Amino acid sequence: MRMGEGVEWGLHCCLALAWLEDEAPIPTGKLAELFELPPVYLKKRLQDLVRAGILASVPGVKGGFRLARAPERITLLDVVAAIEGRDEAFRCNEIRRRGAGAEEPAGTFAKPCGVVIAMRRAELAWRRELAAQTLADLMREAAPSAPGRTRRHYARLTG
Repeated sequence: MRMGEGVEWGLHCCLALAWLEDEAPIPTGKLAELFELPPVYLKKRLQDLVRAGILASVPGVKGGFRLARAPERITLLDVVAAIEGRDEAFRCNEIRRRGAGAEEPAGTFAKPCGVVIAMRRAELAWRRELAAQTLADLMREAAPSAPGRTRRHYARLTG
């Protein structure tokens, strides 16, 4: 399973927004500076998170982004799905029906094959694991210095 860098960016920005809750809303440019990311591309990922109801966007000169829900109510699957989409990772094209399989009688392929069953089982396990972990879990598992480091760095950017 391969995810784009936008997932990492989105998760880290969500963590930063949680730790900077008292400073919200946080402008895109400042979030980009926190992680040395390109602001234009980051803004697209943040807009994906807004459309999914994970972030809220505040317009205007003093606008920016903040979490739209409590960290306990944002799962890793929410973020992954917002950025990568909800499509299944494995797409079965029934190639077993081609070539030598084309000669088989009707009904031979009525049941799903072992490949698709195994792949769907693996994806379901992956999705369950992501759905079971929240942003609050990541916050608890982060290095003890992470919240303070984020706040100090943000203060330097805005001061």
